[in-house]
Amino acid sequence: MGHGICYLVGAGKNTGLDFVPNEDDFVIAVDGGLRYLEEASIPPDLIVGDFDTLGYCPEGPNVIRLDTMKDDTDTLAALREGIRRGYSVFHFYAGTGGRMDHTIANIQLLAFLSGEDRQGFLHGGDVVLTAITDGTLLLPPREGGYLSVFSYSDRAEGVFLRGLKYELRDACLNSGFPLGTSNEFIGRESSISVREGTLLVVLPGDAAGLVRRAQ
Repeated sequence: MGHGICYLVGAGKNTGLDFVPNEDDFVIAVDGGLRYLEEASIPPDLIVGDFDTLGYCPEGPNVIRLDTMKDDTDTLAALREGIRRGYSVFHFYAGTGGRMDHTIANIQLLAFLSGEDRQGFLHGGDVVLTAITDGTLLLPPREGGYLSVFSYSDRAEGVFLRGLKYELRDACLNSGFPLGTSNEFIGRESSISVREGTLLVVLPGDAAGLVRRAQ
Protein backbone atom coordinates (compact mmCIF):
# COMPACT_ATOMS: atom_id res chain seq x y z
CA MET A 1 0.00 0.00 0.00
CA GLY A 2 1.12 3.55 -0.65
CA HIS A 3 3.06 3.02 -3.87
CA GLY A 4 0.33 4.37 -6.15
CA ILE A 5 -1.59 7.64 -6.24
CA CYS A 6 -3.98 8.96 -3.62
CA TYR A 7 -6.90 10.80 -5.24
CA LEU A 8 -8.91 13.27 -3.20
CA VAL A 9 -12.20 14.56 -4.64
CA GLY A 10 -13.65 17.62 -2.95
CA ALA A 11 -16.88 19.56 -3.23
CA GLY A 12 -15.58 22.51 -5.27
CA LYS A 13 -16.12 23.07 -8.97
CA ASN A 14 -16.10 19.75 -10.79
CA THR A 15 -14.15 20.20 -14.02
CA GLY A 16 -14.13 16.47 -14.70
CA LEU A 17 -12.72 13.38 -13.04
CA ASP A 18 -10.34 12.16 -15.71
CA PHE A 19 -8.64 9.43 -13.69
CA VAL A 20 -9.12 5.67 -13.55
CA PRO A 21 -7.67 4.32 -10.30
CA ASN A 22 -5.67 1.12 -10.39
CA GLU A 23 -5.11 -1.50 -7.73
CA ASP A 24 -2.38 0.45 -5.92
CA ASP A 25 -4.30 3.73 -5.84
CA PHE A 26 -6.52 5.05 -3.07
CA VAL A 27 -9.59 7.25 -3.63
CA ILE A 28 -10.94 9.52 -0.91
CA ALA A 29 -14.27 11.33 -1.16
CA VAL A 30 -14.09 14.60 0.75
CA ASP A 31 -17.58 15.51 1.96
CA GLY A 32 -19.68 16.55 -1.07
CA GLY A 33 -17.07 15.09 -3.41
CA LEU A 34 -18.87 11.79 -2.85
CA ARG A 35 -21.57 12.92 -5.29
CA TYR A 36 -19.01 13.59 -8.02
CA LEU A 37 -17.51 10.15 -7.56
CA GLU A 38 -20.95 8.52 -7.67
CA GLU A 39 -21.74 10.38 -10.90
CA ALA A 40 -18.45 9.13 -12.38
CA SER A 41 -19.05 5.57 -11.12
CA ILE A 42 -15.76 5.64 -9.18
CA PRO A 43 -16.14 3.89 -5.81
CA PRO A 44 -14.30 5.64 -2.96
CA ASP A 45 -12.02 3.67 -0.66
CA LEU A 46 -12.65 6.19 2.10
CA ILE A 47 -15.20 8.94 2.78
CA VAL A 48 -14.12 11.82 5.04
CA GLY A 49 -15.92 14.98 6.12
CA ASP A 50 -18.22 16.75 8.52
CA PHE A 51 -20.80 16.38 5.73
CA ASP A 52 -22.19 19.90 6.00
CA THR A 53 -21.96 20.12 2.19
CA LEU A 54 -23.24 16.63 1.41
CA GLY A 55 -26.18 17.15 3.75
CA TYR A 56 -26.17 13.67 5.29
CA CYS A 57 -23.65 11.28 6.80
CA PRO A 58 -22.99 8.16 4.71
CA GLU A 59 -22.93 4.85 6.52
CA GLY A 60 -20.29 2.18 6.37
CA PRO A 61 -16.93 1.08 7.79
CA ASN A 62 -15.04 3.35 5.37
CA VAL A 63 -16.63 6.58 6.66
CA ILE A 64 -14.79 9.03 8.92
CA ARG A 65 -17.12 11.69 10.31
CA LEU A 66 -15.43 14.87 11.47
CA ASP A 67 -16.65 17.38 13.98
CA THR A 68 -17.77 20.67 12.45
CA MET A 69 -15.66 22.47 15.09
CA LYS A 70 -12.12 21.59 14.03
CA ASP A 71 -8.78 23.09 13.03
CA ASP A 72 -8.17 21.00 9.89
CA THR A 73 -10.25 21.46 6.78
CA ASP A 74 -12.02 18.34 5.55
CA THR A 75 -9.44 18.11 2.76
CA LEU A 76 -6.48 18.32 5.13
CA ALA A 77 -8.05 15.66 7.36
CA ALA A 78 -8.47 13.45 4.28
CA LEU A 79 -4.90 14.17 3.19
CA ARG A 80 -3.59 13.07 6.58
CA GLU A 81 -5.41 9.76 6.08
CA GLY A 82 -3.63 9.30 2.75
CA ILE A 83 -0.27 10.11 4.30
CA ARG A 84 -0.96 7.71 7.16
CA ARG A 85 -1.47 4.98 4.58
CA GLY A 86 1.94 5.66 3.10
CA TYR A 87 1.12 7.63 -0.06
CA SER A 88 3.50 10.28 -1.37
CA VAL A 89 1.71 11.44 -4.56
CA PHE A 90 -1.67 13.15 -4.27
CA HIS A 91 -4.07 14.43 -6.91
CA PHE A 92 -6.80 16.83 -5.81
CA TYR A 93 -9.97 17.16 -7.90
CA ALA A 94 -12.88 19.58 -7.39
CA GLY A 95 -10.64 21.53 -5.04
CA THR A 96 -10.84 24.88 -6.85
CA GLY A 97 -13.73 27.19 -7.68
CA GLY A 98 -16.56 27.66 -5.25
CA ARG A 99 -15.30 29.26 -2.05
CA MET A 100 -12.06 31.16 -2.58
CA ASP A 101 -10.82 30.41 0.94
CA HIS A 102 -11.00 26.67 0.26
CA THR A 103 -9.10 27.11 -3.01
CA ILE A 104 -6.34 29.00 -1.19
CA ALA A 105 -6.28 26.36 1.56
CA ASN A 106 -5.80 23.64 -1.06
CA ILE A 107 -2.95 25.57 -2.66
CA GLN A 108 -1.34 25.67 0.77
CA LEU A 109 -1.60 21.88 0.91
CA LEU A 110 0.61 21.67 -2.18
CA ALA A 111 3.31 23.60 -0.33
CA PHE A 112 2.81 21.45 2.76
CA LEU A 113 3.28 18.25 0.75
CA SER A 114 6.30 19.64 -1.07
CA GLY A 115 7.96 20.55 2.21
CA GLU A 116 7.37 16.96 3.39
CA ASP A 117 9.13 15.55 0.29
CA ARG A 118 5.79 14.53 -1.23
CA GLN A 119 4.05 15.75 -4.40
CA GLY A 120 0.59 17.21 -4.82
CA PHE A 121 -1.33 18.23 -7.94
CA LEU A 122 -4.38 20.48 -7.73
CA HIS A 123 -6.49 20.05 -10.87
CA GLY A 124 -8.49 23.03 -12.08
CA GLY A 125 -9.77 22.19 -15.54
CA ASP A 126 -7.34 23.57 -18.10
CA VAL A 127 -4.58 24.06 -15.50
CA VAL A 128 -2.94 22.02 -12.77
CA LEU A 129 -0.94 23.45 -9.86
CA THR A 130 1.95 21.83 -8.05
CA ALA A 131 4.87 22.91 -5.84
CA ILE A 132 8.56 22.15 -5.49
CA THR A 133 10.76 22.77 -2.42
CA ASP A 134 14.58 22.73 -2.60
CA GLY A 135 14.55 20.59 -5.72
CA THR A 136 13.86 20.21 -9.42
CA LEU A 137 10.84 19.39 -11.58
CA LEU A 138 11.47 17.84 -14.98
CA LEU A 139 9.06 18.17 -17.92
CA PRO A 140 9.21 16.37 -21.28
CA PRO A 141 9.32 18.29 -24.58
CA ARG A 142 6.09 20.11 -25.30
CA GLU A 143 5.08 22.27 -28.25
CA GLY A 144 3.32 25.37 -26.99
CA GLY A 145 1.40 26.09 -23.83
CA TYR A 146 1.95 28.36 -20.88
CA LEU A 147 3.35 27.85 -17.42
CA SER A 148 3.91 30.21 -14.53
CA VAL A 149 6.25 30.01 -11.55
CA PHE A 150 5.69 31.92 -8.31
CA SER A 151 7.62 32.07 -5.09
CA TYR A 152 5.38 30.59 -2.39
CA SER A 153 7.93 31.16 0.35
CA ASP A 154 8.97 34.74 1.19
CA ARG A 155 12.06 34.21 -0.94
CA ALA A 156 13.11 31.49 -3.34
CA GLU A 157 16.86 31.43 -3.92
CA GLY A 158 18.75 29.82 -6.77
CA VAL A 159 15.85 29.57 -9.22
CA PHE A 160 16.68 28.07 -12.63
CA LEU A 161 14.24 27.79 -15.54
CA ARG A 162 15.71 25.81 -18.43
CA GLY A 163 14.40 24.81 -21.83
CA LEU A 164 11.64 27.44 -21.83
CA LYS A 165 11.10 30.61 -23.84
CA TYR A 166 12.23 32.76 -20.93
CA GLU A 167 15.07 31.21 -18.97
CA LEU A 168 16.37 32.14 -15.52
CA ARG A 169 19.77 31.41 -14.03
CA ASP A 170 20.36 31.53 -10.30
CA ALA A 171 17.55 34.06 -9.80
CA CYS A 172 15.90 35.14 -6.57
CA LEU A 173 12.12 35.32 -6.58
CA ASN A 174 10.00 36.70 -3.78
CA SER A 175 6.35 36.31 -2.86
CA GLY A 176 5.55 39.96 -3.55
CA PHE A 177 6.52 40.16 -7.24
CA PRO A 178 5.15 37.91 -10.07
CA LEU A 179 8.29 37.68 -12.20
CA GLY A 180 7.60 34.13 -13.40
CA THR A 181 4.16 34.66 -14.95
CA SER A 182 3.31 33.39 -18.47
CA ASN A 183 6.39 31.54 -19.60
CA GLU A 184 6.08 29.24 -22.63
CA PHE A 185 7.06 25.75 -23.72
CA ILE A 186 9.14 25.66 -26.90
CA GLY A 187 9.35 21.97 -27.74
CA ARG A 188 12.37 21.18 -25.56
CA GLU A 189 12.78 19.18 -22.38
CA SER A 190 12.51 21.72 -19.58
CA SER A 191 13.13 21.98 -15.88
CA ILE A 192 12.24 24.18 -12.91
CA SER A 193 14.72 24.26 -10.03
CA VAL A 194 14.97 26.04 -6.70
CA ARG A 195 17.96 25.71 -4.39
CA GLU A 196 16.22 27.08 -1.30
CA GLY A 197 12.53 27.84 -0.92
CA THR A 198 9.21 26.73 -2.35
CA LEU A 199 7.88 27.47 -5.82
CA LEU A 200 4.24 27.24 -6.87
CA VAL A 201 4.01 26.07 -10.49
CA VAL A 202 0.97 26.47 -12.77
CA LEU A 203 0.96 24.07 -15.74
CA PRO A 204 -1.39 23.02 -18.54
CA GLY A 205 -4.04 20.67 -17.21
CA ASP A 206 -2.78 17.65 -19.14
CA ALA A 207 0.78 17.94 -17.80
CA ALA A 208 0.24 16.45 -14.34
CA GLY A 209 1.03 12.90 -15.38
CA LEU A 210 4.21 13.98 -17.15
CA VAL A 211 5.91 15.97 -14.41
CA ARG A 212 8.56 14.20 -12.36
CA ARG A 213 10.90 15.26 -9.63
CA ALA A 214 14.63 14.88 -10.10
CA GLN A 215 16.11 12.40 -7.64
